[in-house]
Amino acid sequence: MPATSKKRSSGRRSRTTTRRQTTSRSGKDAISLLKQDHEKVMQLFKRFEKNPSEELLDQIENEIKVHTQIEEEIFYPAFREAVESSKDEHLYYEAVEEHHVVDLVLPEIKATSEGSDEFEAKGKVLKDLIEHHAKEEEEKIMFPRARKAMGMAQLREIGEQLQQRKQELMGVTGARATGAFERMLKPITGGRGGRNRGRAA
Repeated sequence: MPATSKKRSSGRRSRTTTRRQTTSRSGKDAISLLKQDHEKVMQLFKRFEKNPSEELLDQIENEIKVHTQIEEEIFYPAFREAVESSKDEHLYYEAVEEHHVVDLVLPEIKATSEGSDEFEAKGKVLKDLIEHHAKEEEEKIMFPRARKAMGMAQLREIGEQLQQRKQELMGVTGARATGAFERMLKPITGGRGGRNRGRAA
């Protein structure tokens, strides 16, 4: 009997430990979340290449703006604080500047007419910029450096912060209903009225 009790107790402990490990691993780390964003945007660009439309461009813009916002608010500052060398810190400034270039290209696309060669060509330029930026982060330096400098525990904590902020911006907690999301985009897009004014000019 005692031996049986020990086996049962050990089995319960094992199952409890497994559940705890599963729970701790269920949340995505910051890098996995950001890579997921990259993949989603690139899938939208594939659709845009087949059917370049204002509707798809709006979806791409929303995804880009939310992604860059959570990176600049949360991930980039955490990365900058964690790294030690000036070379690593340079990656922070380079990534921010790449975001700035995207912000310059977006309104130019939105000022052109859907269906025009210029609209499609500028969309291709935007895709190339985003693809280059994502590849630089994922494959070359920033994300590998971040994994080394921060460690998985910190990356999971930052991942939770990114997810929460993203939900706020995407409207899960009412941001879209209150107009906060649109206000965030206004300096870049000017709304559809801004697009029409750009064409008229």
